[in-house]
Amino acid sequence: MKATVIIPNYNGKHFLKPCLDALSKQTFSSFEIIIVDNASTDGSLEFLDLNYPEIKTISLEENYGFSKAVNIGIKNAKTPYVILLNNDTEPAADYIDYMVKAIEKSPEIFSVSSKMIQMYHPEFIDSAGDLYTVLGWAICRGTGRPVSNYTTADTIFSACAGAAIYRRNVFKKIGYFDEAHFAYLEDVDIGYRAKIYGYKNTYCPDALVYHVGSGTSGSKYNSFKVKMTGRNNLYLNYKNMPLLQIVFNSIPLFLGFLIKYLFFIKIGFGKDYLAGVREGLQNLKKQKKVPFRINHLPNYFSIEAELIKNTVFYAKDWFSRKIFKR
Repeated sequence: MKATVIIPNYNGKHFLKPCLDALSKQTFSSFEIIIVDNASTDGSLEFLDLNYPEIKTISLEENYGFSKAVNIGIKNAKTPYVILLNNDTEPAADYIDYMVKAIEKSPEIFSVSSKMIQMYHPEFIDSAGDLYTVLGWAICRGTGRPVSNYTTADTIFSACAGAAIYRRNVFKKIGYFDEAHFAYLEDVDIGYRAKIYGYKNTYCPDALVYHVGSGTSGSKYNSFKVKMTGRNNLYLNYKNMPLLQIVFNSIPLFLGFLIKYLFFIKIGFGKDYLAGVREGLQNLKKQKKVPFRINHLPNYFSIEAELIKNTVFYAKDWFSRKIFKR
């Protein structure tokens, strides 16, 4: 076996059949599946036992969140590569084939992000990988753009863990998904960490997967999600940036948090975002920073340049969409 598909599940019984049926039609056969269930109460486990008894299912006693669920799956896998797949996805038949080929192009590649397409609006992209900016904003690249865009393989900041492949042995070197995150931004965090260690994250435009989006959380914006992202954003910067880099970026980071706070006030989630930031500040010292090593210094400079470049890209893209309607 070359790859293990790990599907975290929490009350996603209604998504499981389409996802698993799509996996059963893959042109690539050297893979297995592990489903990690976060104490679902909707009959997910009974459904799996009855209809897919051949699939390995790990049942957790409580909802530990995305990060711990996928970590358990990764540690139970024996294959060189692991593919994380949201339960509300349906991969194209050649999806795994393309993903394995993409990650095998170089041992320096830690992760590969697929081309995620909006399930109910397949003319639009859901994600073409993640970008991170000097403002502290994680950008879902390509969201809402015509599916005809982003057709070239490219280097990205981090892979979207909703449908991505990872080199399993690298986790032992850089660490696993941070369970303090519970959910949200954990994929940007681990992609950031991999870059510090000198690995690459790439994008494969040929690996297509259709995604419902917010299948577990229920909506693009809700109290829980806004609070978690506000908190985890602080964790992400604190853990991955050395002190000098935090100081250097302090003004744009502050502006980034301020603009987001004003945005969430506008849409009714200001208190939730502030509560997340407050919780993040209270627990900041408990977070494990990436150890600073002098041999990683060129990587830090490269990352800083990428953060600035991604900010410029996002600004141009935002003006193109909002002002010029392009």
